[in-house]
Amino acid sequence: MNEPVTTESYAACLRRLAELTAQATARRAEAQAWHERQCAAAERAVREADEQVRRAEAEVTEATELVERVDAEATHLWQVLRGRVGAGGRRLGDPPGAARDASTDPMVALERVRELLDRTRQPGDLPGSTNPLLALCGVLGATVAYLMGLAARAAGARYGGDLAVGLPVIALVVSLLGPLIGLWPAKLLADRRHALLGPRAMTIVLVAGLLTTVFLLVTSPG
Repeated sequence: MNEPVTTESYAACLRRLAELTAQATARRAEAQAWHERQCAAAERAVREADEQVRRAEAEVTEATELVERVDAEATHLWQVLRGRVGAGGRRLGDPPGAARDASTDPMVALERVRELLDRTRQPGDLPGSTNPLLALCGVLGATVAYLMGLAARAAGARYGGDLAVGLPVIALVVSLLGPLIGLWPAKLLADRRHALLGPRAMTIVLVAGLLTTVFLLVTSPG
């Protein structure tokens, strides 16, 4: 038979049960709080990771746009350089690629190149010391045209017929174009000196060629 439980033993059991229940409740609350803290930390970590991803994507977009701007500006400046060099610019080839060990801001480097190109702008006109050579170009052009006209008239006189009528007209036209022919050697002179064949130089060539043409036509025996 079961022994009877005394009042003192029953009360002790109740106290023990109450203590265990309180411990279980406290541990359950602690576990719940720990779980909530872990969830909050995980959500915070996810938010921070999302923010880092957005910043990284923005940096990638900015870097891509910078690369495109640098490439476009470098290509433009390279074309300007080739234009300044002139005919020898074909030997320059394509623009150089990015330097692997470059540490400076590419936009700063491009700005320096732009300033350098601005200091070496398009070449100026031919100096006044070349005026005699320009006049000589006009004289030679007019002389060559006049000699071509003489050859055309001689051919017309030799072969007769329609050529005897047409070739003198062609000879006169060629002779009148003599001043323009002198512009070709004048342009070669300007390119050789890395200068421009400006309005002043062209005027000298054309006036010298025109005076030579008039002189040759007036003094021509025919």
